[in-house]
Order: sequence, then structure tokens, then C-alpha cells
Amino acid sequence: MSAGIPKSGTPVSYDEHIRPLFREKDRESMRFAFDLWSCEDVSANATAIFEQVSTGAMPCDGAWPAERVELFRRWMDTGMRETASDPVPESPARAEPSGASTASVEAIGGRLRSVLDLRTGQHVDERAIVIENRSPLIYMLCTAAELEHALMCEYLFAAFSLKRSVDEGLTHEQLTAVERWRATILMVAKQEMLHLAIACNLLTAIGVSPHLSRPNMPHPARHYPSGVRLELLPFGEQALRHFLFLERPEGMDLNDAEGLAAVEHAVPVTGKEEIAPHLQEFQTVGHLYRSIEAGFRHLAEKMGEENLFLGPSRAQTRGELFGWKELGPISSTEEAVRAIEAIVEQGEGPRGDWRNAHFGRFLSVLSEYLQLMENAPGLEVTRPVLPVLVRPPETGAAVNLITDPATARVADLCNVAYEVLLHLLYRLMSHIDESADQMGTLATVAVGIMSDVIGPLADILSTMPVGPGHPGRTAGVTFELFYQPDYLLPHRKAAWLVSAELLTAAAASAEIEMRRDRRFEPVVSALRSHAEALRQSAV
Repeated sequence: MSAGIPKSGTPVSYDEHIRPLFREKDRESMRFAFDLWSCEDVSANATAIFEQVSTGAMPCDGAWPAERVELFRRWMDTGMRETASDPVPESPARAEPSGASTASVEAIGGRLRSVLDLRTGQHVDERAIVIENRSPLIYMLCTAAELEHALMCEYLFAAFSLKRSVDEGLTHEQLTAVERWRATILMVAKQEMLHLAIACNLLTAIGVSPHLSRPNMPHPARHYPSGVRLELLPFGEQALRHFLFLERPEGMDLNDAEGLAAVEHAVPVTGKEEIAPHLQEFQTVGHLYRSIEAGFRHLAEKMGEENLFLGPSRAQTRGELFGWKELGPISSTEEAVRAIEAIVEQGEGPRGDWRNAHFGRFLSVLSEYLQLMENAPGLEVTRPVLPVLVRPPETGAAVNLITDPATARVADLCNVAYEVLLHLLYRLMSHIDESADQMGTLATVAVGIMSDVIGPLADILSTMPVGPGHPGRTAGVTFELFYQPDYLLPHRKAAWLVSAELLTAAAASAEIEMRRDRRFEPVVSALRSHAEALRQSAV
């Protein structure tokens, strides 16, 4: 069913023009996040939906024609009416034209501005990162990959901490808002996964291995420049302010949330003659990527593109495996710059227009959350999740540990699934000698582990007790890595069989848990299915 395209100047409404664009199968595929047949849900997620349909990433069985995309854009630009007779609603989030500078944060007022603690509307000068040879470029790309990986985990943890039903003390209206926030955070987390894949393609392009390892969280402050601290936080004002700090546009001066200021430490200035790479100061993720982009341009001119781009493009991850048009092989400076631009624009927005980028999306969620808290003081939209680990971190940092034996087993079950996911992603991002069919199997199993193993286990964990020392508090997914070296298993058949073996062991462990809790039943089935798929395709 398709909607007629109204003439220019004719009001575009949801009921008459937008709702008919979505099919039943489109609705079912997105029900986990929002309802495409609800004007309220589509309006709340319009920016994200437009981004997906305009790039062709949604629907998954074929891109919309240009006139449909344009119709959806017209609906957004004319106030997102539900019916043609509705007045145009005010929409502060869309009030500024595209291309607004970072100084436009001055337009934010009221309680939201005081909460953000914007220190200045002026651009903050950021010291240039020196990249004079391949080693510093590799080092900074690995740093970028670790950041994207950690941000993805932070966002997933926050999304998993939110309540799921009215049975948990929410009204239907409040639950709709919570589901909208979850969908926004999950979409940002998915884009962080894309950014990680792009960073890995950039590493492969210059002749080295993808990088999927990272320090366990909470990250020690010394691991990144001063002011950058990463740790798991349940959804709430502190978490959202922390996300805004991490995703702030380049040049924006913004404090982190209270209690999350990293320890200041000296970062040495790199000289042009140095050959050994080391940490260099960066203020924002955008600053890091702009410096990497400058490094690519400089080294291509200095060394020649043929000497810089040594890695085979056939080994890099293709976006069609995950529906990411932004992800493709990189073998030139132009392709590297285009890939970096995709990361920066999704994170901080094109030309500083941050309202539809990660910063703007989190700002919108924070604004809605603060309003809901004013309307319903004392309301808890999250489960009583406490950030915890199964075992003490190697850094010696003070953390809360899970002491309930059953909860610890389930947390490690989730960690094993996460470890296998990294094994599979490494094979995907290295593409050593797998066939096209095998690459498809790797992608299918990897996505399956995320959606029908890690997601359900995270949901279950958020209802399980931490232990007697923390009465009433529940655990969350810990995203612990058992060892720090990178996760590439170099021999194809062995790599596939080792991953299948780990999933089979995880299924046996989940089956034990299933005897006391039937919620584990679909997890057991999924683990067995994924293990068998890997075994059958290993030869």
C-alpha cells in the first residue's frame, strides 16, 4: 500500500500520507523499539527513521524510492501533523536551520541549560595531534576503536537498565516514553558498532589487524587523556549528562556529570621526530577523528597513497552484511576521509549541526526525562541496577562485585557469549579465507548472538540480585573481557570450531539455569542453533 504524493503546499499528515508508507512486516520488525503505526512513536523517532530510510538501510528488503523519502522529510519539516486539520506544533528541536554552529547551544535555556552546565559558547582551541609516520596513526586508530567499543557498551548497559512493562510501576504513557528512550539509545549504540567497524577497516587499509580489545570498565583515567572516563551507568540524569559530555561537538566546553571527572594527568607532547607512538591529548571524539583525518592526508602526501594503503580492500568488512551503506572498503585518502566524515557527522553532526546527531538525541532524551521527573517526582524508570563485576579488575579499582552465585554464573554466561561475538567479528573484519557464504553465516550468527543471547541475558540479569551486601539491588551485563590480547583466532576451521565449542558449553550452562527459570529456554535454543550453524559451515 502506498500513499499518494500531495502537491507542494498541501499539508502532509501522518494518517493520510505517512502511516500508509509502512507495511505490516515493517511494523513487526521494529516493534521491539517503537510502533510504526503510532503517530506519537513515529514522531518521537522521526529523525532516526528518516536517517534509515534516506540511506536505504530501512526497510531491509529494498530502499524507498526518492519520492517517499522526500514525503517523509516534508512531514517532518511541516510539523509532523497527525491529521491534515491539526495545527503545526511547536518543535524547538527543529527550530534551527541545518548548519548551526556549536555556539547555538546558547539557545538552550531553563533547567536543561543549568543541568548541562555549559561553561561557554565560544570555540575551545584544541591542540593538534602529531602524526608523522604510520605508528602514531595506528595507535590513534586503535584508541578510536577502543572508544567506540566502550561507548557501545555504555549505551547498551543504560538501555538494558530501563523497565520493560507497566507491571513495574509505570503508566502506559510513561512506558511509551521509556521505550522511546530505549530505542534512541539502542540506535546510537548500533551506530557506535558501525564506527568501530569503520575504524577497523581503516586499520586494515594501512596494513594492520583490526582492533577489538579494550580495557575492562571502569577504564582507568590514565588510559585516556584527562577528562575522559568510561564506566557503566544505569539510565538517568547522571548517565545522560555523561553521554552528552562524551558526544559533545568538537570545540564545545562542557563538564562531565558529577562524580565522573577523570583524574588530571600529564600527557607528553609528541615531537615531529619521534618514531615510537604514545598517547596524545584529545578533548572530544570529534577532535580525535579530525586529527586522524589530518594524519591520513599528511601521510598520503608524505609517503604516497600506494605506500600508505598497504592492506587488501578484499579483507575489509562490507556494509551490506549489516545494512550499513557507510561501511565499505578503503584504499585511498578520499575513501578514508569519507569514512571518517560519516563517523563525525553521526556523532556530532555535519558542520556542527548537532541536533540530529548523537549529542542532540541524548539532549532530547534528557529534556524529556527531566520533564517526566517534574511531572512525577520520585518515579523510577529503571530497575534497581547496580554496576558490578564478577571479578576484581586488574587495575585494582574499587568496584562492586556480584556475590550471589547464580547471578555470577549468568553474568559470566553473558560474558562468554560476548567473547564469542568478538571472535566472530574479528573473522568478519579480517576476512582471511572465508567464502561469501561463510561471511554471511558469520554475520548472521554475530547479529543473532547480540539479539537473542546477550540482549535476553542482560534483561534477566537486571532482575537478579547482586548479593547480600547490596539488598534490593540487581545486576547488569558486565561486558568483562577475560583477557586483553586481541581476539583473532588465525586458523579458519579451528576458529569456527572453537567458537562453536564455546557456544555449546554456554548452552549447557544456560540449560542448568533453565531448570530453575524458564526465561532461559529461548537462550538455550539460540546458543545451540548458533553453535550448529558454525559447525556446519566450518569445513
